[in-house]
Amino acid sequence: MTTPHLSAAPGDYASTVLMPGDPLRAKYIAETFLDDVRQVNEVRNMLGYTGSYQGKPVSVQGSGMGVPSFQIYATELIRFFGVSRIVRVGSCGALQHALSLGDVVLAMGAGTDSMVNRTRFEGRDMAAVADWGLLLRAAQAAEAAGMTVHVGSVFTSDFFYDPNDNPFDLFERHGVLAVEMEAAGLYGLAAEHGIEALAMMTVSDHLKRHEAMSAEDRQSSFDDMTRVALALL
Repeated sequence: MTTPHLSAAPGDYASTVLMPGDPLRAKYIAETFLDDVRQVNEVRNMLGYTGSYQGKPVSVQGSGMGVPSFQIYATELIRFFGVSRIVRVGSCGALQHALSLGDVVLAMGAGTDSMVNRTRFEGRDMAAVADWGLLLRAAQAAEAAGMTVHVGSVFTSDFFYDPNDNPFDLFERHGVLAVEMEAAGLYGLAAEHGIEALAMMTVSDHLKRHEAMSAEDRQSSFDDMTRVALALL
């Protein structure tokens, strides 16, 4: 069932899909962690793969950056390929002092400057929240693995380069853990279609302390987060 953006056939995607923004990270996850891997999508080089993890079927699909790109791929996965669980695995910029580089953030809820959820909710604000079961299990898996994990709200921004005054101080005062670019879109889409969804991110930058991970630390930390996401199977 080819769609405008996915060239897969019926049954090519598992019911659970991990979605990193970078298609090359999707390739890396598939080749590093999954068995019996096969590529199921290459349209626009937005790579997708299906394999198994400890005997459980799972797919990995790149999403691109930002809510609009993410929603294109996630919508087609849900509507045309029967996907019922999506876990975003990405990066974020931390805002709170308690967060450090390499920590894992589990987005319990996501605010946003995007209009997608207001459009979806006919002009009203909606609560863009994670699936509780996935959130709980991810927190438990991360803690069991000895990782530092933070559960709370994030802010999904349409801007990587914001032309307005820096809003980070405002977000920090309101307890927002971190800024990223996809979670609110995922949670709104999950509410619309009744699927399970969770956004988890590794802190790659601290926006208040102007810190950033090295390439080596970024890779190892993202591997740890991916193992937590796969544990949800």
